[in-house]
Amino acid sequence: MKTILITGATEGIGKLAATELASRFHDATILIHGRNKEKLEATSGQIRKKTGTANIQSFLADFSSLKEVRKMATDILADHDSLDLLINNAGAGFAAPRFGKDGTETRFTVNYLAPFLLTHLLLPVVQKSGSSRIVNVASAGQSPIDFDDIMMDKNFDGVTAYTRSKLAIIMFTFDLAEKLKTVTANCLHPGTYLDTGMVREAGIHPLGTAQSGADALVNLAVSPELKNVSGKYFNVKTEARANAQAYDLSARRQLEKFGLLLTAL
Repeated sequence: MKTILITGATEGIGKLAATELASRFHDATILIHGRNKEKLEATSGQIRKKTGTANIQSFLADFSSLKEVRKMATDILADHDSLDLLINNAGAGFAAPRFGKDGTETRFTVNYLAPFLLTHLLLPVVQKSGSSRIVNVASAGQSPIDFDDIMMDKNFDGVTAYTRSKLAIIMFTFDLAEKLKTVTANCLHPGTYLDTGMVREAGIHPLGTAQSGADALVNLAVSPELKNVSGKYFNVKTEARANAQAYDLSARRQLEKFGLLLTAL
């Protein structure tokens, strides 16, 4: 019986992907994450009703707080000794507040530090399965990271903060793929300006459907053809090339050092 965790699952592509996975795997345990208790409870009920899958568990955490990420990981580990699929989908967009609960730059914390921490904490149960997958939601919007101003204290810009954080999660994905032998790790750009709350909050006119992004996400997560593929970046469903810095090993080591330091791992 599969155990699947998807973060940021109360709206947009995360909710649609969680619903699709629950439909495909009726005997699976689906773990969904959100930061709003009411939306989380409502989503759990909606997925149960729509799919007939009873095993839906919800986990509440604001990913701008690493303390809450740690608690969520602890709660998951208390209930589950294996995890077949980890989808790091939760994200903060252009229009998110500059600082989150920890007082750190929101996009870098939510889009990189939180999944970095959560994944590391859950790796023992992810590796138990022997054929697990990790899928990280990135973006085609990528900018090289300035390691002298990683939280953008000097020259803040919401769009650049977002594109740097999304390159960071790609770099993390490539590192995971190199280190893990029995687990695959890949990332994707689910589509440009999809019809999601994040895009609308930024005042951007959507160019695509949230469903198309969910389809791409589920494809990477469960497609049999991608069973042994690891360390790749996909533009929707097509393997693509990420920003050059993602392939710079010294830059990846530098980012990893920041990640370990800032998450106290």
